[in-house]
Amino acid sequence: MVFRSIVTGVLVAMLWLLSGWGLTAEALTPIDLSDIAYKPCPPEYAEGMVAAGSIQQANCFLITGKAINRSSKPVLDVDIFGRIYDADDNPVMQNRTRLGGIPEVLPGESEFEIRISVAANQPEPLQLKQFKASGFAGMVRR
Repeated sequence: MVFRSIVTGVLVAMLWLLSGWGLTAEALTPIDLSDIAYKPCPPEYAEGMVAAGSIQQANCFLITGKAINRSSKPVLDVDIFGRIYDADDNPVMQNRTRLGGIPEVLPGESEFEIRISVAANQPEPLQLKQFKASGFAGMVRR
């Protein structure tokens, strides 16, 4: 009987340790975005661009803006989400809202840019809608 309770205690302790072993994640922290705009990529970014998953010609654009971290800590692994439409209201990135990421956003305001490819047959101006971002207030380990 004593042996069984010791084994049970050891198993419970092992499960407790394994359940959190190396999986540290802080709460998701929202990042405000402002001044969202786009511009053509510099020539060195755009050379030979093709649309993702095809051989169709594509145009290269940089999405730019300001990321505002209202917390007192750096926010890591920030994902940027949004919807992009062409001038005819057709989605530029079908079924995809995650557009890119920022490795770290320090407290306060900082500028960001992410590169996207748009099929050459999709007319401008692009419409940038529903942009938001969030990341982690601490290191995410796996």
